[in-house]
Amino acid sequence: MTELRRCNWCLSTDKMIHYHDTYWGVPLHNDQEFFAKLVLDLNQAGLSWATILNKQENFYEAFDNFEIEKIAVYDENKEQELLQNAGIIRNKLKVKAAIVNAQKVLEIQKEFGSFNKYIWSFTDGKVLQHQINDESEIPATNELSDKMSKDMKKRGFKFTGSTVIYAFLQAVGVINDHADYCYRQAELMD
Repeated sequence: MTELRRCNWCLSTDKMIHYHDTYWGVPLHNDQEFFAKLVLDLNQAGLSWATILNKQENFYEAFDNFEIEKIAVYDENKEQELLQNAGIIRNKLKVKAAIVNAQKVLEIQKEFGSFNKYIWSFTDGKVLQHQINDESEIPATNELSDKMSKDMKKRGFKFTGSTVIYAFLQAVGVINDHADYCYRQAELMD
């Protein structure tokens, strides 16, 4: 039996392979899952994805399973509790960004009907299919991430620079950056 070929970035651990095979690049349409990915990606800034993936369960527990309405009303006591939680990234700016961003998602939901509609409005609901022969071809940003980042910052979102947004768009399936040799590329194009 032939072994499946995968994107090289995921081959370091079983957890990374599972994330690649199950979640990365699969189009999402759920506001809470979008928000969770946004918070996880903003926490990745300056760190490896493996670090965040290893702490993912802790993040879900610490942040009330990323229930947007709960996080939007976190107070100073909850912020301090999060900053003492060794299971997550204890960065004051990133913790504050999660709270502010929850508030901004609620505003987006009022304006657009859902965070999902807002995210997919940037591509008219279509996945951007990139042809990646070698992972070195994957950019850190592109025109779409620049545009979305600019709009989110204008709306008051925090830690949503173009690089964070590009990683977010890959994670939630708006951009398909699976390498051409990866079995997931063909599956996600169907």
